[in-house]
Amino acid sequence: MLCLLQFTRCTAREERNVPEQKKKKSIALPDPWTWVCRGRALINTMWVSKHLWAMIKKGRHGLFRSPLMCHPELQHRFLHCTCCRTSRIASADIDLLNPSQPCLDTKDAEPLDACYTPEQRAAILRVLNTASESELSSVKMLRGRKSSNIIEYRTRNGPFKDLHSVMNVPFLKQKTTAVVFNSILNPADRSERRKPKVQAVKFIKPQIERKRLEDASSVVSLVFGTNKIAWAHLERGRRVLEWQQKECDRFLRGAYQASVYLEDISPVVAKIPEADFFILEKPGISLQNTNLFPIMLHLRTVEAMLYSLLGVRFQQDGQQRVLSMARTAVGKHFELMVGECRTSGAELVRQLLSDSVMQKHPRVAFPQSMVVRYRNMFQLGARNHREEMCDALLQALAFYELLAGD
Repeated sequence: MLCLLQFTRCTAREERNVPEQKKKKSIALPDPWTWVCRGRALINTMWVSKHLWAMIKKGRHGLFRSPLMCHPELQHRFLHCTCCRTSRIASADIDLLNPSQPCLDTKDAEPLDACYTPEQRAAILRVLNTASESELSSVKMLRGRKSSNIIEYRTRNGPFKDLHSVMNVPFLKQKTTAVVFNSILNPADRSERRKPKVQAVKFIKPQIERKRLEDASSVVSLVFGTNKIAWAHLERGRRVLEWQQKECDRFLRGAYQASVYLEDISPVVAKIPEADFFILEKPGISLQNTNLFPIMLHLRTVEAMLYSLLGVRFQQDGQQRVLSMARTAVGKHFELMVGECRTSGAELVRQLLSDSVMQKHPRVAFPQSMVVRYRNMFQLGARNHREEMCDALLQALAFYELLAGD
Protein backbone atom coordinates (compact mmCIF):
# COMPACT_ATOMS: atom_id res chain seq x y z
CA MET A 1 0.00 0.00 0.00
CA LEU A 2 2.86 2.37 0.78
CA CYS A 3 4.41 1.75 -2.62
CA LEU A 4 1.02 2.36 -4.29
CA LEU A 5 0.61 5.73 -2.52
CA GLN A 6 4.12 6.76 -3.50
CA PHE A 7 3.42 5.82 -7.12
CA THR A 8 0.21 7.93 -7.13
CA ARG A 9 1.99 10.91 -5.56
CA CYS A 10 4.84 10.74 -8.08
CA THR A 11 2.36 10.65 -10.96
CA ALA A 12 0.46 13.64 -9.60
CA ARG A 13 3.71 15.55 -9.04
CA GLU A 14 4.80 14.89 -12.62
CA GLU A 15 1.49 16.14 -13.94
CA ARG A 16 1.72 19.35 -11.89
CA ASN A 17 5.23 20.08 -13.15
CA VAL A 18 4.24 19.70 -16.82
CA PRO A 19 3.35 23.00 -18.50
CA GLU A 20 -0.14 23.63 -19.83
CA GLN A 21 0.86 23.27 -23.48
CA LYS A 22 2.46 19.91 -22.85
CA LYS A 23 -0.61 18.80 -20.85
CA LYS A 24 -2.91 19.69 -23.69
CA LYS A 25 -0.58 18.04 -26.15
CA SER A 26 -0.34 14.82 -24.08
CA ILE A 27 -4.13 14.74 -23.70
CA ALA A 28 -4.65 15.40 -27.36
CA LEU A 29 -2.04 12.87 -28.49
CA PRO A 30 -1.75 10.10 -25.89
CA ASP A 31 1.19 7.71 -26.18
CA PRO A 32 -0.04 4.10 -25.99
CA TRP A 33 3.35 2.73 -24.90
CA THR A 34 3.50 5.16 -21.93
CA TRP A 35 0.14 3.97 -20.63
CA VAL A 36 1.17 0.35 -21.04
CA CYS A 37 4.33 0.91 -18.94
CA ARG A 38 2.39 2.77 -16.26
CA GLY A 39 -0.12 -0.03 -16.10
CA ARG A 40 2.56 -2.67 -15.65
CA ALA A 41 4.24 -0.62 -12.91
CA LEU A 42 0.91 -0.26 -11.12
CA ILE A 43 0.29 -4.00 -11.25
CA ASN A 44 3.78 -4.78 -9.93
CA THR A 45 3.38 -2.27 -7.11
CA MET A 46 0.08 -3.80 -6.05
CA TRP A 47 1.61 -7.31 -6.11
CA VAL A 48 4.58 -6.25 -3.97
CA SER A 49 2.42 -4.44 -1.42
CA LYS A 50 0.08 -7.46 -1.18
CA HIS A 51 2.90 -9.91 -0.44
CA LEU A 52 4.62 -7.57 2.03
CA TRP A 53 1.42 -7.21 4.00
CA ALA A 54 1.03 -11.01 4.03
CA MET A 55 4.56 -11.44 5.40
CA ILE A 56 3.91 -8.93 8.19
CA LYS A 57 0.70 -10.74 9.16
CA LYS A 58 2.48 -14.11 9.36
CA GLY A 59 5.15 -12.68 11.72
CA ARG A 60 8.09 -12.81 9.28
CA HIS A 61 9.79 -9.73 10.52
CA GLY A 62 12.79 -9.24 8.23
CA LEU A 63 13.48 -5.54 7.66
CA PHE A 64 9.88 -4.40 8.20
CA ARG A 65 9.10 -5.61 11.71
CA SER A 66 11.38 -6.14 14.70
CA PRO A 67 10.82 -9.11 16.98
CA LEU A 68 9.28 -8.62 20.36
CA MET A 69 12.54 -9.31 22.25
CA CYS A 70 14.39 -6.55 20.36
CA HIS A 71 12.71 -3.90 22.52
CA PRO A 72 14.71 -3.29 25.72
CA GLU A 73 11.61 -2.71 27.81
CA LEU A 74 10.28 -6.18 26.89
CA GLN A 75 13.49 -8.17 27.43
CA HIS A 76 14.10 -10.38 30.45
CA ARG A 77 17.07 -9.21 32.54
CA PHE A 78 19.36 -11.59 34.41
CA LEU A 79 22.05 -11.38 37.08
CA HIS A 80 25.09 -13.54 36.30
CA CYS A 81 27.02 -15.43 38.97
CA THR A 82 30.45 -13.89 39.68
CA CYS A 83 31.86 -17.31 40.54
CA CYS A 84 31.17 -19.37 37.45
CA ARG A 85 29.91 -16.68 35.03
CA THR A 86 27.47 -19.18 33.51
CA SER A 87 24.57 -19.59 35.94
CA ARG A 88 22.11 -16.71 36.14
CA ILE A 89 18.92 -15.64 37.91
CA ALA A 90 16.17 -13.33 36.68
CA SER A 91 16.23 -9.84 38.12
CA ALA A 92 12.58 -10.28 39.14
CA ASP A 93 13.59 -13.20 41.42
CA ILE A 94 16.39 -11.35 43.22
CA ASP A 95 14.47 -11.56 46.51
CA LEU A 96 14.46 -15.36 46.30
CA LEU A 97 18.28 -15.58 46.02
CA ASN A 98 20.00 -17.26 48.98
CA PRO A 99 23.58 -15.94 49.35
CA SER A 100 24.71 -18.94 51.40
CA GLN A 101 23.65 -21.41 48.73
CA PRO A 102 26.32 -22.16 46.06
CA CYS A 103 25.60 -21.57 42.40
CA LEU A 104 24.27 -24.26 40.10
CA ASP A 105 27.61 -25.00 38.47
CA THR A 106 29.47 -25.43 41.76
CA LYS A 107 26.94 -27.65 43.49
CA ASP A 108 28.20 -30.79 41.88
CA ALA A 109 31.82 -29.59 41.59
CA GLU A 110 34.47 -31.38 43.59
CA PRO A 111 35.82 -29.37 46.57
CA LEU A 112 39.22 -27.80 46.08
CA ASP A 113 40.79 -29.64 49.02
CA ALA A 114 39.79 -32.99 47.53
CA CYS A 115 41.63 -32.20 44.27
CA TYR A 116 45.09 -32.18 45.88
CA THR A 117 47.07 -34.51 48.11
CA PRO A 118 47.89 -33.53 51.70
CA GLU A 119 51.47 -32.69 50.71
CA GLN A 120 50.27 -30.46 47.88
CA ARG A 121 47.75 -28.71 50.13
CA ALA A 122 50.44 -28.06 52.71
CA ALA A 123 52.78 -26.61 50.07
CA ILE A 124 50.07 -24.31 48.67
CA LEU A 125 49.00 -23.06 52.11
CA ARG A 126 52.61 -22.49 53.13
CA VAL A 127 53.15 -20.17 50.16
CA LEU A 128 49.86 -18.32 50.60
CA ASN A 129 50.38 -17.84 54.35
CA THR A 130 54.06 -16.84 54.36
CA ALA A 131 54.84 -15.20 51.00
CA SER A 132 55.19 -11.45 50.74
CA GLU A 133 53.25 -9.31 48.29
CA SER A 134 56.11 -9.21 45.79
CA GLU A 135 56.51 -13.00 45.96
CA LEU A 136 52.78 -13.49 45.45
CA SER A 137 52.86 -11.17 42.44
CA SER A 138 55.25 -13.58 40.72
CA VAL A 139 52.60 -16.32 40.84
CA LYS A 140 50.36 -16.58 37.82
CA MET A 141 46.96 -14.80 38.16
CA LEU A 142 48.06 -13.00 41.37
CA ARG A 143 49.38 -9.78 39.87
CA GLY A 144 48.08 -6.40 40.95
CA ARG A 145 45.18 -6.17 43.35
CA LYS A 146 44.80 -9.91 44.02
CA SER A 147 48.14 -10.26 45.83
CA SER A 148 47.38 -7.26 48.06
CA ASN A 149 43.92 -8.71 48.78
CA ILE A 150 45.53 -11.92 50.07
CA ILE A 151 47.80 -9.92 52.41
CA GLU A 152 44.83 -7.92 53.70
CA TYR A 153 42.77 -11.08 54.25
CA ARG A 154 45.61 -12.73 56.19
CA THR A 155 46.05 -9.66 58.38
CA ARG A 156 42.34 -9.41 59.13
CA ASN A 157 41.32 -13.10 59.43
CA GLY A 158 44.57 -14.93 60.09
CA PRO A 159 46.25 -17.59 57.92
CA PHE A 160 44.29 -19.78 55.53
CA LYS A 161 43.18 -23.04 57.12
CA ASP A 162 42.15 -24.85 53.93
CA LEU A 163 42.11 -24.26 50.19
CA HIS A 164 38.41 -23.50 50.08
CA SER A 165 38.89 -20.48 52.33
CA VAL A 166 41.02 -18.84 49.62
CA MET A 167 37.82 -18.25 47.66
CA ASN A 168 36.74 -15.76 50.32
CA VAL A 169 39.40 -13.35 49.07
CA PRO A 170 37.95 -10.76 46.64
CA PHE A 171 38.56 -11.50 42.95
CA LEU A 172 39.56 -15.10 43.71
CA LYS A 173 36.97 -17.66 42.63
CA GLN A 174 37.12 -21.36 41.90
CA LYS A 175 38.64 -21.23 38.41
CA THR A 176 41.13 -18.55 39.37
CA THR A 177 42.25 -20.37 42.51
CA ALA A 178 42.75 -23.61 40.56
CA VAL A 179 45.16 -21.79 38.20
CA VAL A 180 46.94 -20.19 41.17
CA PHE A 181 47.37 -23.52 42.96
CA ASN A 182 48.77 -25.23 39.86
CA SER A 183 51.18 -22.35 39.32
CA ILE A 184 52.43 -22.66 42.90
CA LEU A 185 52.96 -26.41 42.52
CA ASN A 186 54.63 -26.08 39.10
CA PRO A 187 56.56 -22.78 39.06
CA ALA A 188 58.82 -23.97 36.22
CA ASP A 189 56.00 -24.04 33.68
CA ARG A 190 55.83 -20.28 33.48
CA SER A 191 59.56 -19.77 33.06
CA GLU A 192 59.68 -22.31 30.26
CA ARG A 193 56.80 -20.62 28.50
CA ARG A 194 58.55 -17.26 28.43
CA LYS A 195 62.01 -17.52 26.99
CA PRO A 196 64.33 -14.59 27.63
CA LYS A 197 64.98 -12.35 24.66
CA VAL A 198 68.48 -12.44 23.23
CA GLN A 199 70.05 -9.00 23.31
CA ALA A 200 71.50 -8.98 19.82
CA VAL A 201 73.68 -6.43 18.01
CA LYS A 202 72.23 -4.87 14.87
CA PHE A 203 75.44 -4.40 12.86
CA ILE A 204 76.50 -8.07 13.16
CA LYS A 205 74.97 -10.99 11.27
CA PRO A 206 73.93 -13.59 12.24
CA GLN A 207 72.51 -12.45 15.56
CA ILE A 208 74.83 -13.24 18.48
CA GLU A 209 74.18 -12.55 22.13
CA ARG A 210 75.75 -9.25 23.10
CA LYS A 211 77.39 -10.74 26.20
CA ARG A 212 79.41 -13.15 24.04
CA LEU A 213 80.65 -10.33 21.84
CA GLU A 214 81.63 -8.16 24.81
CA ASP A 215 83.60 -11.02 26.35
CA ALA A 216 85.67 -11.53 23.18
CA SER A 217 89.34 -10.90 23.91
CA SER A 218 90.32 -10.51 20.24
CA VAL A 219 88.81 -10.56 16.74
CA VAL A 220 90.17 -11.06 13.25
CA SER A 221 88.71 -8.80 10.56
CA LEU A 222 88.91 -10.03 6.96
CA VAL A 223 88.35 -7.96 3.81
CA PHE A 224 88.71 -9.33 0.29
CA GLY A 225 88.90 -7.61 -3.06
CA THR A 226 89.41 -8.55 -6.69
CA ASN A 227 92.86 -10.04 -6.14
CA LYS A 228 93.72 -9.67 -2.43
CA ILE A 229 92.64 -10.89 0.98
CA ALA A 230 93.65 -8.76 3.99
CA TRP A 231 93.14 -9.35 7.69
CA ALA A 232 93.75 -7.46 10.93
CA HIS A 233 94.00 -9.09 14.36
CA LEU A 234 92.85 -6.64 17.04
CA GLU A 235 92.47 -7.28 20.75
CA ARG A 236 89.93 -5.76 23.12
CA GLY A 237 92.39 -3.09 24.31
CA ARG A 238 92.53 -1.72 20.71
CA ARG A 239 96.06 -3.02 20.16
CA VAL A 240 96.96 -4.46 16.77
CA LEU A 241 98.49 -7.92 17.01
CA GLU A 242 98.78 -8.77 13.30
CA TRP A 243 98.02 -6.87 10.10
CA GLN A 244 98.81 -8.13 6.61
CA GLN A 245 97.41 -9.23 3.27
CA LYS A 246 97.86 -12.00 0.70
CA GLU A 247 97.64 -11.60 -3.05
CA CYS A 248 95.65 -14.09 -5.13
CA ASP A 249 96.72 -13.69 -8.75
CA ARG A 250 94.24 -16.17 -10.22
CA PHE A 251 91.14 -14.32 -9.04
CA LEU A 252 88.82 -13.16 -11.85
CA ARG A 253 90.80 -14.98 -14.50
CA GLY A 254 89.04 -17.58 -16.60
CA ALA A 255 86.01 -19.53 -15.55
CA TYR A 256 84.62 -19.41 -12.01
CA GLN A 257 85.76 -22.79 -10.78
CA ALA A 258 85.48 -23.76 -7.15
CA SER A 259 88.77 -25.64 -7.24
CA VAL A 260 90.69 -22.47 -8.15
CA TYR A 261 89.16 -20.54 -5.29
CA LEU A 262 89.85 -23.39 -2.90
CA GLU A 263 93.52 -23.56 -3.89
CA ASP A 264 93.97 -19.80 -3.44
CA ILE A 265 91.95 -19.30 -0.25
CA SER A 266 93.12 -22.35 1.71
CA PRO A 267 96.71 -21.02 2.22
CA VAL A 268 95.27 -17.71 3.43
CA VAL A 269 93.05 -19.42 5.99
CA ALA A 270 96.05 -21.41 7.23
CA LYS A 271 97.87 -18.15 8.10
CA ILE A 272 94.98 -16.52 9.97
CA PRO A 273 95.64 -16.50 13.75
CA GLU A 274 93.31 -17.84 16.43
CA ALA A 275 90.67 -15.44 17.75
CA ASP A 276 87.29 -15.44 19.44
CA PHE A 277 85.42 -14.16 16.37
CA PHE A 278 86.16 -13.77 12.67
CA ILE A 279 84.41 -10.86 10.96
CA LEU A 280 83.93 -10.88 7.20
CA GLU A 281 83.08 -7.75 5.25
CA LYS A 282 79.66 -7.90 3.60
CA PRO A 283 80.01 -6.52 0.05
CA GLY A 284 77.92 -3.44 -0.65
CA ILE A 285 77.34 -4.03 -4.37
CA SER A 286 73.67 -3.91 -5.28
CA LEU A 287 72.10 -6.80 -7.18
CA GLN A 288 70.41 -4.32 -9.50
CA ASN A 289 73.75 -3.19 -10.94
CA THR A 290 74.05 -5.74 -13.75
CA ASN A 291 77.32 -4.25 -15.06
CA LEU A 292 79.14 -5.35 -11.91
CA PHE A 293 77.62 -8.82 -11.80
CA PRO A 294 80.97 -10.65 -12.39
CA ILE A 295 82.56 -8.69 -9.52
CA MET A 296 79.63 -9.40 -7.25
CA LEU A 297 79.72 -13.10 -8.10
CA HIS A 298 83.44 -13.19 -7.31
CA LEU A 299 83.01 -11.46 -3.95
CA ARG A 300 80.14 -13.71 -2.92
CA THR A 301 82.17 -16.79 -3.86
CA VAL A 302 85.16 -15.67 -1.79
CA GLU A 303 82.85 -14.85 1.12
CA ALA A 304 81.26 -18.30 1.01
CA MET A 305 84.66 -20.00 0.83
CA LEU A 306 86.03 -18.05 3.81
CA TYR A 307 82.87 -18.63 5.78
CA SER A 308 83.03 -22.41 5.33
CA LEU A 309 86.79 -22.85 5.74
CA LEU A 310 87.02 -20.66 8.85
CA GLY A 311 83.99 -22.36 10.36
CA VAL A 312 85.53 -25.80 9.91
CA ARG A 313 88.98 -24.85 11.18
CA PHE A 314 87.97 -22.81 14.22
CA GLN A 315 84.86 -24.70 15.22
CA GLN A 316 84.34 -24.77 18.98
CA ASP A 317 81.42 -26.34 20.88
CA GLY A 318 79.15 -25.84 17.88
CA GLN A 319 78.93 -22.06 18.50
CA GLN A 320 78.93 -19.50 15.71
CA ARG A 321 82.28 -17.74 15.43
CA VAL A 322 82.32 -16.49 11.82
CA LEU A 323 80.28 -13.30 11.49
CA SER A 324 79.67 -10.70 8.81
CA MET A 325 79.57 -6.92 9.06
CA ALA A 326 78.09 -4.55 6.48
CA ARG A 327 80.57 -2.36 4.63
CA THR A 328 78.22 0.61 4.89
CA ALA A 329 78.07 0.31 8.70
CA VAL A 330 81.83 0.84 8.92
CA GLY A 331 81.67 3.73 6.45
CA LYS A 332 78.93 5.49 8.43
CA HIS A 333 80.83 5.04 11.69
CA PHE A 334 83.98 6.72 10.33
CA GLU A 335 82.01 9.21 8.15
CA LEU A 336 83.42 7.84 4.91
CA MET A 337 80.09 7.72 3.05
CA VAL A 338 79.31 10.06 0.18
CA GLY A 339 75.72 9.36 -0.70
CA GLU A 340 75.50 5.60 -1.03
CA CYS A 341 79.20 5.16 -1.91
CA ARG A 342 82.06 4.70 0.51
CA THR A 343 85.31 6.58 0.03
CA SER A 344 88.85 5.46 0.83
CA GLY A 345 89.99 5.18 4.43
CA ALA A 346 93.72 5.45 3.69
CA GLU A 347 93.99 8.96 5.14
CA LEU A 348 92.27 7.88 8.34
CA VAL A 349 94.61 4.90 8.72
CA ARG A 350 97.62 7.15 8.17
CA GLN A 351 96.33 9.43 10.96
CA LEU A 352 95.89 6.43 13.26
CA LEU A 353 99.48 5.37 12.64
CA SER A 354 100.70 8.87 13.40
CA ASP A 355 98.62 9.16 16.58
CA SER A 356 99.95 5.82 17.79
CA VAL A 357 103.42 7.38 18.00
CA MET A 358 102.55 10.95 18.98
CA GLN A 359 99.77 10.48 21.55
CA LYS A 360 99.89 8.87 24.96
CA HIS A 361 96.50 7.20 24.65
CA PRO A 362 95.94 6.65 20.93
CA ARG A 363 92.76 5.35 19.38
CA VAL A 364 94.65 2.28 18.14
CA ALA A 365 98.00 1.05 19.42
CA PHE A 366 100.44 -0.27 16.81
CA PRO A 367 103.71 -2.09 17.57
CA GLN A 368 106.79 -0.04 16.77
CA SER A 369 107.93 -2.44 14.07
CA MET A 370 104.52 -2.24 12.38
CA VAL A 371 104.61 1.57 12.35
CA VAL A 372 108.04 1.54 10.70
CA ARG A 373 106.93 -1.02 8.17
CA TYR A 374 103.68 0.65 7.09
CA ARG A 375 104.33 4.38 7.70
CA ASN A 376 105.09 5.12 4.04
CA MET A 377 102.59 2.67 2.58
CA PHE A 378 99.52 4.86 3.13
CA GLN A 379 100.91 8.20 2.00
CA LEU A 380 98.87 10.28 -0.43
CA GLY A 381 101.41 9.92 -3.24
CA ALA A 382 101.84 6.16 -2.88
CA ARG A 383 100.89 4.00 -5.84
CA ASN A 384 99.09 1.36 -3.85
CA HIS A 385 97.21 2.48 -0.75
CA ARG A 386 96.34 -1.11 0.05
CA GLU A 387 92.64 -0.46 0.43
CA GLU A 388 91.93 -3.99 1.66
CA MET A 389 94.33 -3.58 4.59
CA CYS A 390 92.79 -0.21 5.46
CA ASP A 391 89.29 -1.64 5.39
CA ALA A 392 90.28 -4.66 7.49
CA LEU A 393 91.75 -2.46 10.23
CA LEU A 394 88.84 -0.02 10.22
CA GLN A 395 86.32 -2.87 10.37
CA ALA A 396 87.98 -4.38 13.46
CA LEU A 397 88.15 -0.98 15.14
CA ALA A 398 84.52 -0.20 14.29
CA PHE A 399 83.46 -3.53 15.79
CA TYR A 400 84.81 -2.65 19.24
CA GLU A 401 83.74 0.99 19.12
CA LEU A 402 80.19 0.23 18.01
CA LEU A 403 79.94 -2.51 20.59
CA ALA A 404 81.10 -0.17 23.35
CA GLY A 405 78.92 2.68 22.09
CA ASP A 406 81.78 5.12 21.72
